[in-house]
Amino acid sequence: MTASLRLVDVSKTFVLHNQDGAVLRVLDRLSLEVEGGECVALVGPSGAGKSTVLRIACGNYAPDWGRVLVAAGGRATDIACAPPRAVLALRRQAIGHVSQFLRVIPRVPAIEVVAEAARLAGSSPDDAHARAGEMLDILRIPRRLWSLSPTTFSGGEQQRVNIARTMVVPFPILLLDEPTASLDAENRAVVVDLIRDACRRGAAVLGIFHDADVRAAVATREVACATLSRAA
Repeated sequence: MTASLRLVDVSKTFVLHNQDGAVLRVLDRLSLEVEGGECVALVGPSGAGKSTVLRIACGNYAPDWGRVLVAAGGRATDIACAPPRAVLALRRQAIGHVSQFLRVIPRVPAIEVVAEAARLAGSSPDDAHARAGEMLDILRIPRRLWSLSPTTFSGGEQQRVNIARTMVVPFPILLLDEPTASLDAENRAVVVDLIRDACRRGAAVLGIFHDADVRAAVATREVACATLSRAA
């Protein structure tokens, strides 16, 4: 079974308790499929629910209704109803998620932040450390910074550590939320190459790319938010 991601009839609402219980309906019977080797770009205005789609796809948000089928490693799992332990296992070994912001424990060195992801995926400590160094080199993080906490880094450096933490593992499913938003042209080009490499090895990639040039460079097709309530 090749890697794939399917969202079937997914709906999601949020209740705004600090605004008199207002109900915000974000997704209505969303159906979307991403096959291995594809990079599907979600497009649409801010607030249309694109980041919510990615959070549901990695199990951070539970849908109100529908299925979220992750196929990797010869089996398919519906993470909409899977037990928390199964979802955590998929995040360690099958689903890589680059969020908009880096969240790490303060004082943990950058190289350990990246190596930890490889260790959780099953690499030995030595191999994880070596792979982390290779990825930080690829993403142009100066070696003098590796022993420092990324909380002290610039926004662009933090985002590259964020990307390194995901790309250090060859995840079969990749969820990318504006991965190049705070990067300069040279570093954007590096990330574009990493995404293309992931597609070539068969990863199923779903992402949000507000930079039109980046989107054109990596996306095999686009899905507009206006069409998300129908099969795409």
